[in-house]
Amino acid sequence: MTDQPSVHEPTTRRRQFLGRLPLPERTFITDALRTETVGGVLLLGAAVIALIWANVWPQAYQSMLDYTVGPSSPLHLDLSLATWAKDGLLTIFFFVAGIELKREFVAGELRTPSAAVLPVIAAVCGVALPAILYALVNSGSGGHPSGWAIPTATDIAFALGVLAVVGSHLPSALRAFLLTLAVVDDLIAILIIAIFYSSGIKFWALGLALAGLVLFWFLHRRGVHGWYLFVPLALVTWALMHESGIHATVAGVAMGLMLRCHREGDEQHSPGEHIEHLVRPFSAGLAVPLFALFSAGVTISGTALREVFTQAVPIGIVVGLLVGKSVGIFGGTWLTARFTRAELNPQLKWADMVAVSVLAGIGFTVSLLISELAFPDDPALADRAKTAVLVGSLLCATIATVLLKLRNQHYRALCEEEERDVDEDGVPDIYQEDDPAWQARIAERARTSGRAHPSGRAHASERPRPLPGEASGATGATLDSESSRDPRDSQGSRDPGDSSAGR
Repeated sequence: MTDQPSVHEPTTRRRQFLGRLPLPERTFITDALRTETVGGVLLLGAAVIALIWANVWPQAYQSMLDYTVGPSSPLHLDLSLATWAKDGLLTIFFFVAGIELKREFVAGELRTPSAAVLPVIAAVCGVALPAILYALVNSGSGGHPSGWAIPTATDIAFALGVLAVVGSHLPSALRAFLLTLAVVDDLIAILIIAIFYSSGIKFWALGLALAGLVLFWFLHRRGVHGWYLFVPLALVTWALMHESGIHATVAGVAMGLMLRCHREGDEQHSPGEHIEHLVRPFSAGLAVPLFALFSAGVTISGTALREVFTQAVPIGIVVGLLVGKSVGIFGGTWLTARFTRAELNPQLKWADMVAVSVLAGIGFTVSLLISELAFPDDPALADRAKTAVLVGSLLCATIATVLLKLRNQHYRALCEEEERDVDEDGVPDIYQEDDPAWQARIAERARTSGRAHPSGRAHASERPRPLPGEASGATGATLDSESSRDPRDSQGSRDPGDSSAGR
């Protein structure tokens, strides 16, 4: 008699990359991406309006940008509308980015090294290679090396807006990887702005701003509530940071990082998650589109477009966004997966990562901001840099759209599989197929209706057409089994062997 291996014998399983997300994480990301997608469409609309305004009524547009509002004393806040958009509205954007980053490191995919390594290395490579390519292009005479950071940013809202416009059904694992990548990318952008684009530091203002941040942290940790306390404190801290010479957006990300993003006791949501839920629509739906309206208005002409492909600065930006971001992100991901022996989700292909990497080359919001910071004394050069950002982002969006469309039918099938909920309990079936109670419910439903669930897990002897409301073309293996786990677990605990490596 042949000895059979014990069912309890441990088996070696390679860590899966782009596997299925835990249900709480998937729900959180879905909600966040829904807001960002709406914001991305508004961002696209604002950019188009800015371009039309700047080219049809250039004097009116420039007058609007230069219009000054605010008190001149005691902190020199008599700023132009363009500066208010750059230093004020984007502080809200970076505040949300700070909360996202904190949540990722304490409760999200970046909390464990095995899950964090892929998106972190991909983001670092996606920043380093564009900067290197830009520096190489601008290393000769006539070059301007100070703009090296312009092509390093990824704009998640713009990317999701493109997906919404072209109607791509990108699976949640790829969307989550793109979001995690953008979060790490934002952290690097914040460090670049704080270190390389701050000058003339006023230490008295910086000291008071730091004191404001400490007070903000202390009140939050003591459980003090009330927007009427925190909003004025945040405004004063922001004004002091602006006065200090450190870019004011740093105050936003610092306050975001100070919020508690883990749940305690019977909390349904942590304070950070609650505040992010309140502020994110304002950031994505108003602050960022308004910034685009004030920053994306550049003159488009034959001469301007010719300069994009003949001068060192614009060429460096376009090459950095289109080649540097794509090759850096994909190369970093592929090499890391190879050396860590991570196994790609069998329902996806490396070609899908190529498309996502090209999509991540859309660098709009932060790239426009750094264009102004890199050339503060040369508005004409800053405008050429902005034009290059628009051209490079448009090229990335176009190429990514073509690549994604080639796989869109497959993506649609995966999305239908992810969202199928036959028993209508609010939990997708793929999270319950190993649950005996769910199998019993489906079996009873099948006996009553004479039909079986398309997965074949209940009533496998019968495979009739799907029940009403079910998709017919989304069969296939599930991504990563999560047996014997309550799919409604609000803490999102995970099997240590299961990692989506960057969601």
